[in-house]
Amino acid sequence: MQIIDYITISFLVIPLIVIVLNNLFSKQLSERVCFYFAGAAAIVQMASSVADFFLLTASRLHEYEFSLLWDLNTEGSEHFAVDSLSLVILFCVGFVSFISVLVANQTVEKKKTAYVSLLMTLMLGMNGIVLVTDLFSLYVFVEIVGISSFVLVSLFQTEKGLEGAFKYLVMSSLASVFMLTGLAFIFMQTGSLQYSQPWMDILGAQGTSQIYTYAAFILLLSGFAIKTGAVPFHSWLPDAHQSANTAVSILLSGIVIKVAGIYGFIVIMDLFGDFPAVNMVIRIMGIVSIVVGALFAIRQTHFKRIVAYSSVSQMGYILLGVSTGTTLGLLGVIMHIFNHATFKCTLFSNAAALHHRTGTLDINELGGLEKKMPVTGFSSITAFLSTTGIPPFAGFWSKLLIVLALWNSNSQWFAAIALFSSIFTAAYFLRLQKKVFFGKLPDKFSEVTEIGGSIKFAEIILTGVTILVGVGFPLVLLYLEGRGLL
Repeated sequence: MQIIDYITISFLVIPLIVIVLNNLFSKQLSERVCFYFAGAAAIVQMASSVADFFLLTASRLHEYEFSLLWDLNTEGSEHFAVDSLSLVILFCVGFVSFISVLVANQTVEKKKTAYVSLLMTLMLGMNGIVLVTDLFSLYVFVEIVGISSFVLVSLFQTEKGLEGAFKYLVMSSLASVFMLTGLAFIFMQTGSLQYSQPWMDILGAQGTSQIYTYAAFILLLSGFAIKTGAVPFHSWLPDAHQSANTAVSILLSGIVIKVAGIYGFIVIMDLFGDFPAVNMVIRIMGIVSIVVGALFAIRQTHFKRIVAYSSVSQMGYILLGVSTGTTLGLLGVIMHIFNHATFKCTLFSNAAALHHRTGTLDINELGGLEKKMPVTGFSSITAFLSTTGIPPFAGFWSKLLIVLALWNSNSQWFAAIALFSSIFTAAYFLRLQKKVFFGKLPDKFSEVTEIGGSIKFAEIILTGVTILVGVGFPLVLLYLEGRGLL
């Protein structure tokens, strides 16, 4: 086996190893060391994805196929594959998981072993989603992610946690029905769900077959829209975020909705983008999500609900990039997936710090905390500027690429609306910053001090990444161009 084989296989094997180790030791020992196992797994995944990326680009390979326990050369055998897109997402999975572990170190006091086991199961599911090469396997791993997310939201058994988990379960089950039915319609016509199928030739028939085809598209798009939290299927997202432990909110907003939802849209556009109306439906869903998510965020008074509705809005930008079906649009999508993971992890880390120090996340009860919590305040402002798309922060570049891709795709009106909607983003974040960090400090918070420990460490890392990626992204573009990836 080549070294690239060992690296790619590790994306599926390491989470399983951690789960085994986590349950092999006594409960007392596992509770003490489980976070170290989870953090190490996340770091190894980040390192592996970077190593794989450079190996692929150095070898001038578009993708690399591999298998686990069977012969890859056997005709018709199932296999996995990695490419530049999947490796970036795998890096994001490791990165967000690492930040979640840092925050959980101070917010999860009980059931640490259960949290880590579920986190590893979630990582395994997300890794599988981006590694598989057929639609049914994609559905199976999406279900693993859905079940793991549901249990994580309900893990700590608070009343709000159970309510949010139940809403997520209902919507996730509905998405599963949609997706499985859509796949059944496609399989009835093709006899296969492999990505490599000549879909246009098989599904391009007229008459009754065309009705099944469009029904399949509608069901698949609806299913992935629920997983993404896109409008009008977004209602579960704020409730799940508000009720879950903040370490779990980081996972949900930082990576789960993008891997279980957005990646599905990318696959659909890649396979079926030549069918009429598919890209237009995604485009309309994206622009509506941007506007509606931002307007709902302006109305909220709970810190985590504001950030949750912001995620609905930001998923709209990613959907717009996906809808273009161009290399420039896909680059903007990949970049915004990473940027969104970074600034949403920052904001939820801020939420954890604020709740730990003040005991509340109601922004009407806060105020004047900038001097009391300078690190949290600065990281929050940095995340806000990146989310809004203010240069030179990272979010500016990804939004610029998406708007340019729309403009070049003769979708100038969509590009203009997306650009104008940044005003709404600025509005709800300016309101949040003013009410939380500026103004008069309530007397009850006069003794508040800055958060310390792993949460502060997470805030510093995320803020540094946001600034460095923003300043250094032109160099990334030059590298990609030199490697022939642009």
